[in-house]
Amino acid sequence: MKYDYLIVGSGLFGSVFAYEATKRNKKCLVIDKRSHFGGNVYCEEIEGINVHKYGAHIFHTKNKMIWDYVNNFVEFNNYINSPVANYKNSLYNLPFNMNTFCKIFEGVITPQDAKKKIEEEIAKENIGEPLNLEQQAIKLVGRTVYEKLVKGYTEKQWGRDCKELPSFIIKRLPLRWTFDNNYFNDRYQGIPIGGYNKLFEKLLENCEVKLNTNYFDFIKNTNDQFDKIIYTGAIDEFYNYEYGALEYRSVYFETEILDTDNFQGNAVINYTDRETPYTRIIEHKHFEFGIQPKTVISREYSIEWEKGVEPYYPINNEKNNSTYEKYKQLAEKEDKVIFGGRLGAYKYYDMDKVIESALELVNKELF
Repeated sequence: MKYDYLIVGSGLFGSVFAYEATKRNKKCLVIDKRSHFGGNVYCEEIEGINVHKYGAHIFHTKNKMIWDYVNNFVEFNNYINSPVANYKNSLYNLPFNMNTFCKIFEGVITPQDAKKKIEEEIAKENIGEPLNLEQQAIKLVGRTVYEKLVKGYTEKQWGRDCKELPSFIIKRLPLRWTFDNNYFNDRYQGIPIGGYNKLFEKLLENCEVKLNTNYFDFIKNTNDQFDKIIYTGAIDEFYNYEYGALEYRSVYFETEILDTDNFQGNAVINYTDRETPYTRIIEHKHFEFGIQPKTVISREYSIEWEKGVEPYYPINNEKNNSTYEKYKQLAEKEDKVIFGGRLGAYKYYDMDKVIESALELVNKELF
């Protein structure tokens, strides 16, 4: 059978492209090595709760066109991301705002009080050009906020002391001088009612999909069946690591069913001390305002990536970016294969940006 497109990966990039191409009467086959569609956005139902199997995914965007686009497929609720930080059993609101400052600094009541306190701390450090992440963070938020809410969390995320990490990792740490716990500044925000799987069911309902299918095995005997290939896997793996493996941080989850209707009162609580081994606990039911009698939590641990482990966050330092450019040059010579998505572009994407980039490819390919 002949197809216009083989789409490798059923995450957001692949699924959006598949939907748009199929709508234009292109014959598409979507394959995925996993046993489910949806990539890292996939939800697993446990105790009637949509569990974000690969970590918290909160849709947010400033782009009304993208917001309207996803709402064509599924209705979104009004969930607002308001994470809390737990530092040695003291709780602080995130992002850093007046609720945070009033609790963390004694005697701070007004925005002027908070600004003065933080500016005094920064001045006391006398940091010129920051030489590492620690100096960069202290120059942005002062030592107290850094020590309690940045240092331990960041060291767990990266698996290294903040003094050993480059300053560019933290280019900015936004400080809000209002009592606003909404983590995102984006106008549109929410979670699909009924979970993300409903979005993918709509995107892929008219497409042919093969799960549990490894591209490299599959393509050996089928290459001639496809005019073009949309590849959303890792670009270095596609080229058999010719220039070496691109580096990532990865995460793993310990998921547990608890016999209580409410474990922590919030969807996301970050553990910012260094001693707690996990970075955060996600209580999934709160994404959809669940009232189930039980609850499901996931403890999230940050780990070193190695081949065979799911890659999550690209380490976009000079070395890796230089290596990626070599792979990108190979990709640009391809006349049949088009790379996309976070692994194909070696770039951390928010969900709205993935959809934008997929629609850009649609405009380029299909118009």
